[in-house]
Order: sequence, then C-alpha cells, then structure tokens
Amino acid sequence: MKKVVYYLLMVALLVSCKKEMMQYEGMEGVYFAQQWGLPSYSSWPYRPFSYVELVKQPVSVTEYTANIKVMFTGAAKDYDRHFKVAINPDSTTAVENVHYAPLPESVLVPANALVAYVPLVVKRSPDLQTASKKIGLRLVANEDFGVAFPKWKAIPELGTGSLTPADTAFDNSIHTVFVHDFMVQPAVWRGSVNPTTNRDAGSWGGFTRKKIELMCKLFNLTYDDFGSTETMTGILVSLITQEMTRYLIGQFNAGTPVKEDDGRLMWVGSVPWTSTVGVPYP
Repeated sequence: MKKVVYYLLMVALLVSCKKEMMQYEGMEGVYFAQQWGLPSYSSWPYRPFSYVELVKQPVSVTEYTANIKVMFTGAAKDYDRHFKVAINPDSTTAVENVHYAPLPESVLVPANALVAYVPLVVKRSPDLQTASKKIGLRLVANEDFGVAFPKWKAIPELGTGSLTPADTAFDNSIHTVFVHDFMVQPAVWRGSVNPTTNRDAGSWGGFTRKKIELMCKLFNLTYDDFGSTETMTGILVSLITQEMTRYLIGQFNAGTPVKEDDGRLMWVGSVPWTSTVGVPYP
C-alpha cells in the first residue's frame, strides 16, 4: 500500500512539473555566447571579451576572420532571420579599414538555427606587433530580435572559480575583442645569445621574429609548431638547422645576405661566420 501511495505521489509531482513548464513568450532576443578555454570548451562560461592572436596564423595571412558566437532566446524558426551588430565606440581603439574591415549591416540566422556568428575581419596591421588594439561589438535590436541579457550573470561554479566578478556579471549585448600580433620566444627555441660575447650561439642563435618567420616560410610551419617538443621534434630541429644553413650561405654567396633588423647577418649553428647583436655587417 505504501508503494502504491508513493507511486501516485510521484505521478502527481511529474504532472505538476509538466504543467509548470511553459514555452518562452515574448520577443526573441540575441546575446553574445563567446566561450574559450581548454580542455572542456563547451563547459566554459560565456565571456565578455576574447582574443585574436594573429601570430598564430601563417606569415602569409594578412586578414583573418574571427567568428564571434551569438545565441538566441525563444524557439528556432523555419525561416531565415537577421540580427544587427555595430561597433561600440566606447570600447574600441582599433581603426576601421586599418585594423578591421567594416561590419556587415546585418548577419543571417539560417532557418532552424539558434546559433550564429559575427564575422569580424581583422587586418594584420604592422603596428599590432607592438601594441594591442580593442574592437568593441554591440548588438542592436531590429525587427527579428531584441537585445537579451543586458545584465548577464554566470551560474556559480560553472567554470567560474578562477574568474573575477567582472567576468561573471556583465552586459551580454556587448563584447570586446583584443587583437595583437605579438611574438615572444616560443617554448621550443634551440639557441640563444651568449651573454659574455653577445654573439649568437646554439643551433639557431638568439630568437628574432625575422628568423622564425623565415623558418615558417621555408618549412611551411606556424608559430604554434614551436610550442612543444611533440611538434618541434629533435629531427625537425636538425633538419631546420641544416636547411637554414644552406639557404643563408646561398643567399650570402649570391650577394643578397639575409640580415637581422639590427644589420647583423642572420645566424644558425653551421654558417661560417659569427654574428654579434647590435654589430651590423658591412
């Protein structure tokens, strides 16, 4: 008898919960849903900012499209819709047509979709090598979507343990993209500058942007390939050293020596010359 009563109570509770579940009512809204972080990307909270690190792109890339994720409240529709996005001048230091291309007037939301992306085209301006720029984005209401969650607050403990309050409570109709092309010495760099003589030493000598970009060009590598010994193996290091030596000697003998920005000859471990930082080749 007790079991029968228990089951009846459970059925009544389920029916009650089902009655309380209501469909979303009101105008659909759009909000930024940008996430980043490893290894559980899908479990990370939405963030009010993101980064575009152009140094991770091949040297040949002059423009890069960063797809900034947005989502929508309400049910999906069986027809196409559009949402609007604009530059937020209050949080933008980048210059249009110098650091980024103009945004589209509206962005398509395909039928049956609840996710879309703002195609932000970033330009690889030389000044991004020394200074970071900000591109502020702002969602704008239109006939298809209002602006959802201007006061967003992340769910506690949902990947937010190491985040600051500013990262977990913010206006989710605004998003800031930090853009730069900074290059620092990667995790795997087989060379250095001798602190006593100030000369290049090791397999590759001192790290320079010009040298690693030449390596990437000659060997079809990216900056990320120098990030670990899994991608930059000992065999690959030896191959790069040998082929770079052959290339630099060939250029020197042809009368077109490759020089670093300070005027010294570019150096790797087997070339027949020395190279001192700050001392230009005649």
